[in-house]
This record gives sequence, structure tokens and C-alpha cells, in this order.
Amino acid sequence: MSSLSLENYGILNSSNYCQLSPDKLQNLVIQNGMGIETKSGVLAVNTGLFTGRSPKDRFIVRDNITENKIWWDEKFNQSFDPKKFDNLYQKVVNYLSGKTLYIRDGYLCSDKRYQLNIRSISEYPWSDLFIHNLFLRIPKIGKILPDWLLLCVPGFHANPITDGTRKKNFSILNFFKKIILIGGSGYTGEIKKSIFSVLNFILPTYKNVFPMHCAANVGIHQKDTALFFGLSGTGKTTISSDKNRKLIGDDEHGWTYDNIVFNFEGGCYAKILGISKKKEPMIYHAIKKGAMLENVVFKKGTKEVDYFNDSITQNIRISYPINFIENIETKLLSSNIRNIFFLTYDAFGVLPPIAKLNKAQSAYYFLLGYTSKVAGTEFNIKKPQATFSSCFGAPFMPLHPIQYTNMLIDKLDKTKISVWMVNTGFIYGEDSSGGFRIKLKDTRKLVQSALNGSLSQVPYEKDPIFNFKIPKFCPGISPNILNPKKTWKNQKMYKVQVEKLVKKFIKQFDPYRKYTNENILSGEPKINYHS
Repeated sequence: MSSLSLENYGILNSSNYCQLSPDKLQNLVIQNGMGIETKSGVLAVNTGLFTGRSPKDRFIVRDNITENKIWWDEKFNQSFDPKKFDNLYQKVVNYLSGKTLYIRDGYLCSDKRYQLNIRSISEYPWSDLFIHNLFLRIPKIGKILPDWLLLCVPGFHANPITDGTRKKNFSILNFFKKIILIGGSGYTGEIKKSIFSVLNFILPTYKNVFPMHCAANVGIHQKDTALFFGLSGTGKTTISSDKNRKLIGDDEHGWTYDNIVFNFEGGCYAKILGISKKKEPMIYHAIKKGAMLENVVFKKGTKEVDYFNDSITQNIRISYPINFIENIETKLLSSNIRNIFFLTYDAFGVLPPIAKLNKAQSAYYFLLGYTSKVAGTEFNIKKPQATFSSCFGAPFMPLHPIQYTNMLIDKLDKTKISVWMVNTGFIYGEDSSGGFRIKLKDTRKLVQSALNGSLSQVPYEKDPIFNFKIPKFCPGISPNILNPKKTWKNQKMYKVQVEKLVKKFIKQFDPYRKYTNENILSGEPKINYHS
């Protein structure tokens, strides 16, 4: 127990554990009946009712700082009254008073110029273990002066009528008081994405840093940096894991004014449904003591995890310190950005396996953030459904999407970077017509060919609808799969699917149209079958 007082936060008579090691936290979780140690010694917990984020229950306090800067919308950036926040904060600290709590000091941003220090106070020991795994770590409490306070109280339920929340659970950011309140949900992703949202406001607004929801790696020999944007299910973590390149991070990064890319975090939070040693070797080997599994199911009568069992959720996860992966860039930052990849799962089978984008197309597809929901990914999804998440991370982007897009345009103006769209979805027709998904080994070869410069040596053809350039050849890849138009047996159906997807793009882009110019508008696809 620590003598650290929490009275200045309004928390009275608490017993506090500070900066506990993963081993001690794991023992406490098991002793308190809050988790199970698996056959391999890894802690497994069940996050309860919530096994994923609840975007509609994430709020930002509306005040003089945020009033004219936040892109207020009902879907993601919902406003919260300052007085309601103060009242709710008081209820939370009253709830925590007299309890045994878990305190940790850590920081975000591996580039020390932008370091953000966080003090977290958690009700549950496994929340504290998650924070240890995901934040950048320091050895002792009190060695840094906290910039922000994070209160994580899964057992506290708000009263929507009096507290101003939508339901009993909530995640609220207060930029004036620099406090994050998370309550009513044990899902640890709420912690991660709350911090990401804070940085996505602070860094572009005050530091001229472009925040990105992407993976990043760097070549071992050429020291060239690559960025991988992509929504869930597109293969962002898988494809950025490359034995010939060092991982900078798998999810959240900043891009500075002097062209340094740095990881926000000190750990990884990976989906592991269906994981295997062959398919995901880097993540598979990170499943060891000190990591934490969420919402997994055990094989009957054993403590061996069944990674193919999604009876609790398809969103089974693992958190671990990034140094659990051998092939990492130890500084968690790099320069010399040479390639950007937009990963999309196109269930309609009309986008090519790889295409080279010009600046306007890069801005257009970044702004839209397209992928597809397919059968099984969400309840009641029976047919492919196009889905969009602006800037490949809409729920975590507090500013207007155009602001982040303009930052990307500025980077492309000032650097010589190749931007690629990579379709990790269907290439031989749509899902429902018997088409099938591109093989992972082919996607890897295409990405590697872009990285090593092979694709700069081949001829291209321009797609008449999307106007991006498709390579005619790629080393080690059959040229028959490179252009989707040539893979479809039914050309009439191909044209129908192209038109359907393009119309979705145009409709999704319409709300942004008045904010844009030719830097983005000229990247829009046009239906033209006469060329």
C-alpha cells in the first residue's frame, strides 16, 4: 500500500496501490476472483456487459476551449454541460472514497517534445494492468507531474436523468480541467480511445502535429517509413507486421512538422479471434505472462484458450507492452516517410488489389475512410454493406474531418511520398456471387513490391471510373488478378457493382463538398463506361 494521498482529487480514506508490477496486479486480479490464469500463464478477464466501445456514450465538455473548435455532431462528438460534469465528478470521487484503488503515472507520445503525462486512478486492478501495458511506462509514482487525470470506474453507474448521460455508462473528456471520466463500462478500449481523442485535439490544435489512426513500420536497411491506415478487419496489424521491417506501432501515431512519425503508445491492443502461429506470428508470440486477454473462451474442461470461439464476442482482444514483439523500432519513432497505404476490405470486388493514388485521390479516400461490413462482423449483417469512417478513425477525431485531411494534403505537398490503395477484400466478384478474398500472401507481395520500388519500374493503366493507376505487372503476382474488371466473368454485373459503390462514395462525400476545393474534388470517381 502507498501513502500517496488522493484528497486533492476529492477522494477520501482510500487505500492505494501505486505503480504495481504486472505480476502483482495479475495475482490481485486472481485473488479477487476477477480473472483466470490460462494454461500458458496469461491473465484472462471478462469485461462484462460491454465487450466493445460505445461511441454514442462518449462526450466532450462544451466550454470556452472547445466551443468553436470541436466538430459537434450527434454521432460522435456530443457536448456535455460543464456543471453536469462537475456534479458527476463529485459523485464519482464520493463513490471511490474508502475503496482500494490502483494508481499509475505514465505518459503518451514517444517523441518527448510532445509528451503528455497521465495519472490514472482505477477501481479494478485489471484496468490498471491494461494502462501499464498500453501507456509509456515510468518506474515510480510521482516522477512526473501529471498533465491529465484519468478516473476509471466500471462499477459506477450514472443516472441519465440527473447526470446528463445517455445511459448508465459514459466516457467524458474535459479539456479545461484536463480530466477523463470513464464509468459503467469495463471495456478497456474506452481508456485507449479516450486518450487518443485527447491527443487528436491537442496535437493539431496547439502543436502542429498530424494525428493518425494508423500502423507504422520502418525498413531495416533503407530506413524508409511506411504508414498503414485501415479500419477494423482490413489487415492493418497483420500487414504492418513484417519480418523485414521494424514495427514503430500498430495503431496511433503523430506526424510532426519536421517529418518525424512517433507512436503515441507503449503497447498494443490487438484483435485475436482466429489467431495462429502461422497467420500472426508476431502477435502470437506476444501472448505470454504480463499480457492480458479479454473475453476469451476456454476449451471445455481446461484453461486452454479457444481462439476460434466467439460465443462471448468476436472482439476478443489482447493487450501487451510493445517490447513483447521482438521486431520493433526501440525509439518508437522514425523519419523518411516514403509510402502510405490505405487498406480497405471491398466486399463488392470492384477495387483493385493495389492502385497508386495522386494527391487529390489520396485526400478524397482519406476523408471517406471506406471499407465494408461483411456477414458475421456485426449482428444481423447478411449482405456486404459499405461503411465509412472519415480519416480512418471518425469516433476519435474531435476536429472537423477536413482539418485532418488538409494536414495530409500539406504533408503530401511538402514530401515525395507514394500513396497506395490496397484492397484486402474481394477481387473475383462480390462476396454474395461466389467471389473470394485475395490471398494474404499476395497482398504482402504487393505491399513489399511497393516498398522496395519494384512497382515504380512497371507500366500502369488508368481506371476509367476511379482514375487511379493500376499496375499491369507485379513480381511474383499473376497479372490476371491486378485489374478487377478482367477478373469478373459477368461484365454487366461488374458495371452494376461499380456504379453502386461509386454512388455510395458520392453520397458519403456530399456533406463535405462545401468545405473542399480541387485539391480534393478532382479525386472523386466518375461513372463513365464510354472510355
